[in-house]
Amino acid sequence: MTDDVEHNNKWMSHALKLAELAEQQGEIPVGAVLVKNDQIIGEGWNQSITLNDPTAHAEVMAIRDAGNKVDNYRLVGSTLYVTLEPCPMCAGALVHSRIEKLVFGASDLKTGAAGSVMNIVSHAQLNHQVEVYSGVMHHECSARISAFFKKRREQKKADKLKSAILKD
Repeated sequence: MTDDVEHNNKWMSHALKLAELAEQQGEIPVGAVLVKNDQIIGEGWNQSITLNDPTAHAEVMAIRDAGNKVDNYRLVGSTLYVTLEPCPMCAGALVHSRIEKLVFGASDLKTGAAGSVMNIVSHAQLNHQVEVYSGVMHHECSARISAFFKKRREQKKADKLKSAILKD
């Protein structure tokens, strides 16, 4: 099921729409959707800044949403689609919630915990391993993140310049 390109693209496109919500709130544009039996059971987008909560990453928000909807902290048989490779905290949440599959778009070469920097989700010593599919809609997911940080750097540069001009 998760090797079906059309199916993966459908849900990753949905995750990208959720990433757009994050960006509209001034958050890093990451979106996540949790699916079981081809139905959405949870959705999330980055809200750490908005909620003043360092754990409010897209994956955690989707897991919380799903847990509330299905009335269970175990999400057996579900697949998480997320635009960016999970960090160690989120990877741990995937393991603890017993998510079956992880499908992500862009790799995170600084903090990725599903194969890029480390591999928490498939660590043999843990009591659960998550099946991982990477690179789904990679270009679209990477472009969104890159554009966000480019815009942010340009804004900081402009603010610095404006501050220097006002000082003189």
